[in-house]
Amino acid sequence: MADQRAAAPRLDIGGIANPRSVAVFGASDNKDKFGGRVMHYLTRHGFAGRVLPINPNRTEVLGIKAFRTISDAPRPVDVALLAVPAAALLQGVRECAEAGVGCCVIMTTGFAEAGTDEGRDLERALVDTARNAGMRIVGPNCMGLISPFAKMALTSSLVLEIDRIQTGHVGLVSQSGALMVSIFNRAHDAGIGFSLCVSLGNQSDLEICDFIDYLVGDDRTKAICVYVEGFKDGARFLRSAAACRAARKPLVIVKTGRTPAGERAAQSHTASLAGSYGVLQAACRRHGAVLTDDPDAMVCLADLLVRWPNMTGDGIGVLSPSGGGAGIGVDRTTEAGMRLAQLSSATKQRLLEVLIPPQADNPIDLGGRRSGDVAGTAGKVMTPLAEDPDVAAVLVVLTTVPFYEQTTRELATAALAAGKPVLFSVTPGSAADGPRRGLRAVGCPYFDSLDQALRVLKLMVEYRTLDQAIAAPPVRPPGLAAPAGNPSPGRLTEPEAKRLLAAYGVPVTRESVAADAETAMAVARRIGYPVVLKAVARDLVHKSDVGAVKLNLADDAAVRAAFAAITETVRKALPDSAIEGCVVQEMVRGEAELIVGIRRDPQYGPVVMVGAGGILVELLTDIELALAPVSHEQALEMLKRLRLAKVLAGIRGRPALDAKAAADVISRLSFLAVDLGDRLVDLEVNPLMLRRAGDGVIVADARGLLS
Repeated sequence: MADQRAAAPRLDIGGIANPRSVAVFGASDNKDKFGGRVMHYLTRHGFAGRVLPINPNRTEVLGIKAFRTISDAPRPVDVALLAVPAAALLQGVRECAEAGVGCCVIMTTGFAEAGTDEGRDLERALVDTARNAGMRIVGPNCMGLISPFAKMALTSSLVLEIDRIQTGHVGLVSQSGALMVSIFNRAHDAGIGFSLCVSLGNQSDLEICDFIDYLVGDDRTKAICVYVEGFKDGARFLRSAAACRAARKPLVIVKTGRTPAGERAAQSHTASLAGSYGVLQAACRRHGAVLTDDPDAMVCLADLLVRWPNMTGDGIGVLSPSGGGAGIGVDRTTEAGMRLAQLSSATKQRLLEVLIPPQADNPIDLGGRRSGDVAGTAGKVMTPLAEDPDVAAVLVVLTTVPFYEQTTRELATAALAAGKPVLFSVTPGSAADGPRRGLRAVGCPYFDSLDQALRVLKLMVEYRTLDQAIAAPPVRPPGLAAPAGNPSPGRLTEPEAKRLLAAYGVPVTRESVAADAETAMAVARRIGYPVVLKAVARDLVHKSDVGAVKLNLADDAAVRAAFAAITETVRKALPDSAIEGCVVQEMVRGEAELIVGIRRDPQYGPVVMVGAGGILVELLTDIELALAPVSHEQALEMLKRLRLAKVLAGIRGRPALDAKAAADVISRLSFLAVDLGDRLVDLEVNPLMLRRAGDGVIVADARGLLS
């Protein structure tokens, strides 16, 4: 809940990224100190705004007039950087608030991320002080920000020991300060510039989405990179991601906390509660954002998407100066799940003018020339390859070659002229330093490993696939009931869960609850043998684990014996839980089994899951997630992404299964998740029996939990 005492902000994020004046607490001439390095970088890189050193013991710093306190400095003060001991920080923030400072950038550590009550209390006091005054906070526990167009390096990191800060069109928002400056350094060396780099640390006030939203509206920013350990508001992130897509600005994210160990590390490092990575994947897929696990790949991808915003198709052309390089390039490209471009006959004819017949196709080995040196012919080969209509991007596996630098420049220049993405994987070490310089000179991206080149290339194809996906709002399935009534909170028994499903048009087994064996036999005769008997006990979650499920019961005697056995085993397993009887259910079979579940994620709201079901669900872990609701078409796409998809389509002579009926169930359940709202904890169908195409599906078991 927002702080009702919060005053209107004194400064927006545009003013923080491009301040008129900056105050530096602890300013010094000594570069060995935080305040000294910040002052050094502000002056070294030509910050055009006013610099206000704050130091009670100095009258000037680096030839700039210094002030004893922030209240002595001339106003307005847009941004103040504080890297002072934690014990003195709160007083410094109070002084800034009283002096009308617009924003405090706090590098000091020892707050909520320390995991102590004292640290959390101090952080709350900082935030309360700032909000009451309308002053913003970046941090604490951050490394500041770098604003290249403002020539402002408001950080103490040694990565700013460079001649100039290169401007560019990629915005970087990082929760980690050390990672932000590391990414900046790697990008600088690769010739990639930024529009803004900011680290947010604990996100005590300004958070990641504040800066994403700013960058969406910033004309200089064409792509946005985010390193995150935990979003403060998942629903807001979804809105920010949707805004990126609407603005045609690629959003690329690295998220830690993908594993339980990673979640613990994220919590201890930034006091953030890492959310479910699988749900974040689903959220990003819905809104066209790309997730990767590598910061270098993140920034390189963003840079390439800025360079080539109109990439179409997914065909990859592969070229190398050697047959070995071409062969490895083809193998690795196809193993990565990408498609080799199929060259047109016209392209092949153009290539035959330079290459012998076996090489006039994709992949291309430059060694297969008809005549002449490779220098002078390389461009004549690259041009038709890159211009082929099925080639979306070109991968060059650059081995050594005669006239190395000249040949490399020819290839790069011809590829860039074609207007399509080209990625060079430079395989040699220092022998290729000259070609690397040549690639930098013509502005052609390159990678020092084939792994990295392929990783980024695959992400480019993935982004275009996401970008072109239909994002129309899902429509409620025809005949879907109005929102469910008012089921009681707590665990739902199988019959209760199935009644809820049936109300949403989901096909369920014919069944009835029997309180005793005699009633069970009567129900079985009415349904028709064979039948299934299952315990009905509210606290019994996994019935098969305790032997509370009996299958394929063929007659009255079998039902009587099964009823007695189930009753006894449940009473032993759950002595304090009441057994309500047994459900007698028709015996159904299918060609395959799915699990379909819905739950409410604490950050991203209702989620639907589908995967390979039955008793092997945890072993196979073949699942897909999507934010609810989903349309019938979106549900079909979820099924196609499963490893089980080949079974659904029919494999090794087996019949195709009713994926359309399964997709209908997935869509209906997703709308149930939305309708239940905050009451939903989770509801699971396992198994959903799939029959042959046209024969439908049926729910064999279900359970749920409502709040």
